[in-house]
Amino acid sequence: MPEPTSRTPQQPTVDVLVVGGGPTGLTLACDLARRGVRTHVIEATEHLPAGSRGKSLQARTLEAFDDLGVIDAVQAAGAPFPPMQTWRDGERGGEWQLIEPDPEAPVSCQPQQWLIPQWRTQEILRDRLLELGGTLECGARLVSLTQTDTHVTAEVARPDGGRRLMTVPYLVGADGSHSSVRESLGIAMKGEDRGLRSAVVSDVRVRGLDRDHWHIWPDDPPGELLLCPLPGTADFQLNAKITGDEFTATAETVRTLVAERTHLPPDAVTEVVWSSFYRPRTALAERFRQGRVFLAGDAAHLHPPGGGQGLNIGVQDAYNLGWKLGQVIARGAPDTLLDSYEAERRPAAAGVLDLSTRLYRAGRRPEDGKQSRFRGKVCHLLSVHYRDSELSADTRALGSPTGVRAGDRAPDLPCVTADGPCPNLFGLLRGPDFTLLAVNCAPPRATPGVRTHHVTGGPLAGELGTGLFLIRPDHHIGLAADSPEHVERYLARVGLPSSET
Repeated sequence: MPEPTSRTPQQPTVDVLVVGGGPTGLTLACDLARRGVRTHVIEATEHLPAGSRGKSLQARTLEAFDDLGVIDAVQAAGAPFPPMQTWRDGERGGEWQLIEPDPEAPVSCQPQQWLIPQWRTQEILRDRLLELGGTLECGARLVSLTQTDTHVTAEVARPDGGRRLMTVPYLVGADGSHSSVRESLGIAMKGEDRGLRSAVVSDVRVRGLDRDHWHIWPDDPPGELLLCPLPGTADFQLNAKITGDEFTATAETVRTLVAERTHLPPDAVTEVVWSSFYRPRTALAERFRQGRVFLAGDAAHLHPPGGGQGLNIGVQDAYNLGWKLGQVIARGAPDTLLDSYEAERRPAAAGVLDLSTRLYRAGRRPEDGKQSRFRGKVCHLLSVHYRDSELSADTRALGSPTGVRAGDRAPDLPCVTADGPCPNLFGLLRGPDFTLLAVNCAPPRATPGVRTHHVTGGPLAGELGTGLFLIRPDHHIGLAADSPEHVERYLARVGLPSSET
């Protein structure tokens, strides 16, 4: 018999309750746990969600994963995207690249795209979370939540059928497009489907295809179908757009799709490992914060799968929110710091919605170099900036002579410091702290919680110009200044003490 709900909320033993164990929730939990923030994740499914789903990791996501200590595992489990192989009437056509690297993109040590099944990304993040001391509870779902000025109380249904009340300082809803957190808050999603065609995505095993190409049967009647080999598995990810809003994704219907749209016979599909039918739409939550509760990932914004933006935007939500919650909870920063999460991330998500829709409508046009170049320009997220944020301040007397401004992602360039040469800036930035770069000027006195590097030369010095540059934990430039006094005032806003005397 199910255990009744305890009506006495537990005393807080958790600082942040994360609802949702997908990439967004797990990224956030990892970032919080490494800061000493007690973090618990609940996931409604009995196991982490299955399926290759969002298989494309973009450069900015890989930079965050490098910082969180999982890049080696992600690289080992993935691979570069293979070239596209067109098929017509059972014959091979041309080879082409779906995404051409953008030569004008900001420099990054990470590839602009990386292929890895989403279920594997989630496993890697889960393992890192547990290593950092965070906790994950599968089969637990949010029933309801209430909040006051000081805490959030969540009713959680446990895997054993019982229920419990959890009281936490903060709660984050990263529980997907049908977010129970968003519904509990009464936050509306604004958007429209814009007539986007429904689609099926499946993980299948197929005989008779090489694994060196991403195979495409173009969008001629009866419709486009793609099969992409998934590294580290025997599976292909199948994508096919569907006419109409009804489709039951079963082994039989998936095999029929393959037989109708390719030269392969139905029995070429030897196994359907996982399958899902979806109706893509674009939508944006009216708010990303309500009191002590936040929305992130698909709970806050919905993207069609064009360009693989959904997972990557969600990871950037988490990477933005994590350091801010950490400063408030562990460093005593004012709660108002958390207002900058919505102010920065909602416009960033809105800016990607239209691009995702354009890419989804376009499909994958064989050997269309113009489209491949367009995909390359929009599918790395390296140019997203927060220049208009209240957390971005440029107090230099001469402004920005080189074009790099506060709010920009810091340039990941080689540099020379007082300790010697460094092959790339982000190697100096790893970890949960702020970093102060004194570029061709004397570094100020040390500040607890801030790493200081005296940059004396190299491409980075030329790109930034002379001055003091305070880099946030998410790699964005918070402050560009001439004076140490400006640095101290900025640090006070984010919960860090004055310089040591």
